[in-house]
Amino acid sequence: MRKVLYWIALAGLAAACSDSKETRLQRYLLQGNEQVALRNAEGAERYFKEALRLDSCFADALNNLGTLYFTQKKYTEAVEQYDRALTCRPGYIDALLNRANANYELKEYYRALQDLDKVVKVKPDTAIVYFTQGLVYTKQRKFDDALAVFGKAGTIEPENAEIVVNIGTLYFYKKEFDRAAAELQRALQINPKEANALNALAMIEAEKKNYDQAHVWLAQALTIKQDDPFFLNNRGYIYLMTDNIDKARSDIDQSISLDPYNGWAYRNKGIYYLQTKQYEDAVRVLKQAESMDPFIDKVYIYLAEAYLQTKDFENACKAYEKSVANKEGGSTSMKPCK
Repeated sequence: MRKVLYWIALAGLAAACSDSKETRLQRYLLQGNEQVALRNAEGAERYFKEALRLDSCFADALNNLGTLYFTQKKYTEAVEQYDRALTCRPGYIDALLNRANANYELKEYYRALQDLDKVVKVKPDTAIVYFTQGLVYTKQRKFDDALAVFGKAGTIEPENAEIVVNIGTLYFYKKEFDRAAAELQRALQINPKEANALNALAMIEAEKKNYDQAHVWLAQALTIKQDDPFFLNNRGYIYLMTDNIDKARSDIDQSISLDPYNGWAYRNKGIYYLQTKQYEDAVRVLKQAESMDPFIDKVYIYLAEAYLQTKDFENACKAYEKSVANKEGGSTSMKPCK
């Protein structure tokens, strides 16, 4: 799932312009964006802050500084800059969209939706707004609401395969596997190299315990996007489900190395520790997965089992109750709650 971040860049400055305050502000903005393109975050921050020394309410620099922090995963700092930008320029569309993305990462879903609703009123025909709403609703487990707004996005951009992939993924979450597969195949008709569709098809087959076919889909996905941490993690999961422990550990560890922020990989490392009877380690990484993203499927049922094995029955019961509330399915070695 992607997010679009909005940088403000100016087309250029005429050489004949006098070195006015406005000229210097725009020059610093352009220089900051040039440093972003060069992946020099320190240099970009310096130029954006130079602009803000000239004008502390220069909304474009505040927006770009916030987006720089976002790319560094400093989401709280990013929101602070977007807040300032919107105070200086109320209704600033790009800052509203960017703040929604940052609040999504902070799991402040209500705030994200508030900003997106404001944008919809001004730009009702913009697919990315509905797309982002769909991501938020998905995290809230409001799958039908998510399907509705992804459908609106798809009406605006019918040839956008990524929108179709998200629709298929939602049907996967709803356990409607045949419909999910149909949507994912439709995404591949639009774009045969849509690797995320192949990955999602693999996960459908894994849920149906068709592990050989799951490997086929993942092999195709990894041909398109080699060393993708999500695909490697999913292949590791399939290895876990087929008792290929060493290959599972290799893929999951590589996934974490490539992307240490993917909570699903920590869930799978927890499964690995359960299977190798390292129960304290299982509790540790499963709790880490939960803290990173409680949306992760079956994290609570595995956590309940890990607590049971360490004889922490109170926490096992709490985890089991959360698993039931989230309709995770699965089972533990014994029922941890009365």
